[in-house]
Amino acid sequence: MSRVLVVEDESHLAEGLRFNLEAEGYQVETVDTGEAALERLNVEPAFDVLILDVMLPGKDGFGVMTEMRQSGFLVPTLMLTARGHSDDVLRGFEAGADDYLTKPFDLAILIARIGGLLRRRNWLQPPAPRKPDDVFTFGVDHDKWVNFDSLELWVRNQVFRLTLMEANLLRFMIEHEGKPVSRKNMLQKVWSLQEDTDTRPIDNFIVRLRRYLEDDPKTPKHLITVRGVGYQFVATPA
Repeated sequence: MSRVLVVEDESHLAEGLRFNLEAEGYQVETVDTGEAALERLNVEPAFDVLILDVMLPGKDGFGVMTEMRQSGFLVPTLMLTARGHSDDVLRGFEAGADDYLTKPFDLAILIARIGGLLRRRNWLQPPAPRKPDDVFTFGVDHDKWVNFDSLELWVRNQVFRLTLMEANLLRFMIEHEGKPVSRKNMLQKVWSLQEDTDTRPIDNFIVRLRRYLEDDPKTPKHLITVRGVGYQFVATPA
């Protein structure tokens, strides 16, 4: 039975989620503050999915998400936002969230999103050096590869666990290998954000990916900056 922690200060919504998720076969706990969520995770970290509201009393969802990831909690997280502003969505992704829904939401969509996150529970398992089907190998010596199933990036025999959004962005860059990709195109295709949105979070994601896969992040060879456009992925640098 998969365990879900719901962090929601609106009691009617929290209890509604508990009732419906338990009807789907999940074991559900609820807390109503960010501080309570962090305390619960410190006591019992073995939750399979976290449903985290952005607007919480005290420490908000962004703060909870950031502190969780800094503490090493990799539980897949779905953030709930009442505003749905693109900047809020990107801020959540930057903090380490894996998915989001805007209130009000369709229950069937929420359950489907939870199912998708649960398929990635192997984030929490000790990594093993293996090459499954959904893998891309790159580098001059073919010594780097990314597993999009388990969200693991292997570089020089070191493994990095990617968030879902990091993996989605890297996959998109790989699919457009050798071609400059604009920041706006990344926002639209990776995160489905169509409106005018600050593109600076894209730069932050690129910086993080460079730290993982570049031999020298200050002199990137794989994720190249294309001035006035965006970025370009190079699988085998000259």
